[in-house]
Amino acid sequence: MTSAETSAGTPASPAIRVLLCDDHVVVRAGLLALLDSAPGIEVVGEAGSGEEAVALAEKLRPDVVLMDLQLGAGIDGVEATRRIAPTGVHVLVLTTYDTDADITRAIGAGATGYLLKAERPEELFAAIHAAAEGRTTLSPPVASRVMARMRSPQPTLTERELEILEQLAQGLGNRDIARALFISEATVKTHLGRIYDKLGVDTRAGAVSVAKEQRLLG
Repeated sequence: MTSAETSAGTPASPAIRVLLCDDHVVVRAGLLALLDSAPGIEVVGEAGSGEEAVALAEKLRPDVVLMDLQLGAGIDGVEATRRIAPTGVHVLVLTTYDTDADITRAIGAGATGYLLKAERPEELFAAIHAAAEGRTTLSPPVASRVMARMRSPQPTLTERELEILEQLAQGLGNRDIARALFISEATVKTHLGRIYDKLGVDTRAGAVSVAKEQRLLG
């Protein structure tokens, strides 16, 4: 009986082919060691950047790409996901980031699932199997945030907050926004704090991303 057969003599299911993408070598090594112990999963490649992940996904055609979001220089995990997902390769996000902006951007880019690195190995293995079949898996904290966001109404921003968002989208800093709108930098900072709270983000890039997704920008 060969390794490709079960004890009953029937062909075994082929292993799920996984491509790892994380810019930390130590993290990739840990994941590789972990996944090597998982039955039915085979790591076929490793990428240290978003660009490399896109290229390897096209070359290797894995069943699942295990994708981190923050990848240092170059394109981030969201953009890499956006480029890979249309090819039919499933992308499972594995990250430490769980802000509304990160979750929304990743899912919007076509990620099949969104898992946090704090999950148990068994949960990761199950999520990889689910992703290979095109089924969605979300870490419980992520699922809770998604449900809360769906249940809550779209945030209502004031006219001034929308003006500041428009300036943010143009890449202007606080001083330039203050000059453009004839207000103080302190006032800009106050409005930014309110915008972040309403959009559920904590960065300027996150605010612009969510605003675009919710069509708050003109």
